[in-house]
Amino acid sequence: MPILEILDYAGVAVFAATGALSASRKQLDIIGYLFLASITGIGGGTMRDVILGATPVFWVLNPAYLIVCASVGLLVFLTSHRFESRYRVLVWLDAVGLSAYCVMGAAKGLAATGSPIVAIVTGMLTATFGGILRDLLAGEPSVLLRPEIYVTAALIGAGAFVLAAMVGMPLAATSALGVLAAFAVRGGALRYGWTLPTGKAGPGRDPSDVM
Repeated sequence: MPILEILDYAGVAVFAATGALSASRKQLDIIGYLFLASITGIGGGTMRDVILGATPVFWVLNPAYLIVCASVGLLVFLTSHRFESRYRVLVWLDAVGLSAYCVMGAAKGLAATGSPIVAIVTGMLTATFGGILRDLLAGEPSVLLRPEIYVTAALIGAGAFVLAAMVGMPLAATSALGVLAAFAVRGGALRYGWTLPTGKAGPGRDPSDVM
């Protein structure tokens, strides 16, 4: 199986697991597990394909991706009670999925347009949109609002992949570099609390106070 296809399936499967873990935290039924697993697993790739005009989108052309999401959702439904800290498993699996999917999204963007900038953006969107949807639908605090680095890790991974590809490195090496760069940044953020500088303005007031 080609390296990019492996990353594609891996990203879908890992993100599907994080969606199912969110369903577990909310104590949903089996349909809730399957729904959140599928939305999270295919969400980022769907956004990528729509932006690139690659329709029908990837999971319509190859329903095996839906089978992967459903299988992972069922597996988590049967085993999630064994995890001591489901949220810790969720955020670390999310880091793995982000690392794989930022490279896959960048590769598809680069192949479709030839533009390094577009490729980096599609890599970032592919890696983050599924997690954003998951948190929104599950009522979890959004990954975008967590203090540690998230989107930046996807940008760095996609950027590393694109830069390596532009200088002619082999595909296996460029993919490994992108994955490792993204995971190093996201993993470091989770482990050590790395953050970017924040704005100096105070918190926003309640709308009723200014109307």
